[in-house]
Amino acid sequence: MSSSPLLRIEDLDIAFRQAGRVTPVVQDLSLSIEPGETLALVGESGSGKSVTALSILRLIRAQTVVYPRGDILFAGQSLLHASEAQLRNIRGNQIAMIFQEPMVSLNPLHNIEKQLAEVLALHRGMGRQAARAEIIQCLDRVGIVHPAARLADFPHQLSGGERQRVMIAMAILTQPQLLIADEPTTALDVSVQAQILSLLQELKQELGMAMLFITHNLRIVRSIADRVAVMHQGRCVESNTRAALFASPQHAYTRKLLQSEPTGSPNPVDPASPVLLRVVDLSVAFPVRRGLLRRTVSNKQVVQQLSFTLRRGESIGLVGESGSGKSTTGLALLRLLNAGGSIEFDGQPLQTFNRKQMLPFRRRIQVVFQDPYSALNPRLSVMQIIAEGLQVHQRLTAEQREQRVIAAMQEVGLDPQSRHRYPTEFSGGQRQRIAIARALILQPELLILDEPTSSLDKSVQAQILDLLRNLQQRHGLSYLFISHDLQVVRSLCHQVIVLQHGKVVEQGECEKLFTQPQHAYTRQLLAFSQSAESEQDSVG
Repeated sequence: MSSSPLLRIEDLDIAFRQAGRVTPVVQDLSLSIEPGETLALVGESGSGKSVTALSILRLIRAQTVVYPRGDILFAGQSLLHASEAQLRNIRGNQIAMIFQEPMVSLNPLHNIEKQLAEVLALHRGMGRQAARAEIIQCLDRVGIVHPAARLADFPHQLSGGERQRVMIAMAILTQPQLLIADEPTTALDVSVQAQILSLLQELKQELGMAMLFITHNLRIVRSIADRVAVMHQGRCVESNTRAALFASPQHAYTRKLLQSEPTGSPNPVDPASPVLLRVVDLSVAFPVRRGLLRRTVSNKQVVQQLSFTLRRGESIGLVGESGSGKSTTGLALLRLLNAGGSIEFDGQPLQTFNRKQMLPFRRRIQVVFQDPYSALNPRLSVMQIIAEGLQVHQRLTAEQREQRVIAAMQEVGLDPQSRHRYPTEFSGGQRQRIAIARALILQPELLILDEPTSSLDKSVQAQILDLLRNLQQRHGLSYLFISHDLQVVRSLCHQVIVLQHGKVVEQGECEKLFTQPQHAYTRQLLAFSQSAESEQDSVG
């Protein structure tokens, strides 16, 4: 390795200005990354990981951030004191970043080809035809199936995992010296995670690229990092080589992270419990539009003939790789997408209801979306976001609403004192907890959870799962739990449905499916998951 680090963070303090106050968020941080090295930055949500990454590229609004002390040096050049012209030359060209929330980072008005071609034109001066060939090759490398056919797709036509893969492609197109990856595999199932990590390792070798890899997934850290830095409450509490840190963690917080895994089992369900939701032959197709007039040329079948029943107090896990139709199923059950088949909730045929008839059921069926930043209005405070449903569905005084918000925030592990802050002032994991609080405050009967723990670190993930189990036991809640994390599904769900390319390949009781899988695809998913668990066990 070079004697001179590619990136050096020296005694850095980061603080935010708010209402005349300056609040410290990162203190006395010192890190370095050598050329070709991967440094993993780990810690729970809100520990300062993403703020540190954004500060490297100076992507936080200058009006809101303060750097009271320290410096960030890239190839010997100060980034904190660089001009905008100097930063523009570094951003994208020399340092690229994969952001945590791909739906926010991709432009919803432009198709995938245009967004990726813009990167190549701006940073490598590449023409349209040459760019197209490079884009197709890169999309294929990050696991987009039939990439040439997906170039005209817009971000909303991609699954969460597919959007994340496009973001990875966008970052590596410029062949940067340093890649900052902020939770790049959060939205991906275990099989695609393995592909992406392998790809990043290959690129690192090919390009001599260094990486700052931000994650809460310690299995990934073990497979990709050279060194690890652990952050807790804005400070680096431990830094060491990967082998030394996993073999002999020195700090109590590091030991807690290494020991945190989803545990527990689903609450027992009364066999006499009535059916709350009955779904028969649910099918969803999206029109494929082409040309200047956006004419429909065909239909893409996304979900095909899905049937199941969900009883009161029961949880069903919906699993499968990114793009298999899991999130689409959730949206169809909420009547946010047109779908064929029958959806019967508490004996009522929801598929026949108009918007007005559906309104009373909106309180009884709530959802936690996969991408918390897109789902939260950035112009509203957390208090307003969580209380919004109460204003629509219940007649309460302002004081009563505030007390309900405080109680909901406490239930999901958020400090009620932060209720007057805005979504941008929270970490990704904290934003997900805000979304959960907003759903729970209306005391629904059915909760559709679309990857609700994917952006949470392991310790908080365990807390949220315990919370969901307790709420289910207390209120008889039913859950449709959409996830690619099979450990999480096993700890919460009674039944499992496995989707592949929109079709049900296997469904049944959770324990039976995990111990006696019948379909080859189910066995493949379990093999990846068990491989991850055995790796984690070897460190604990």
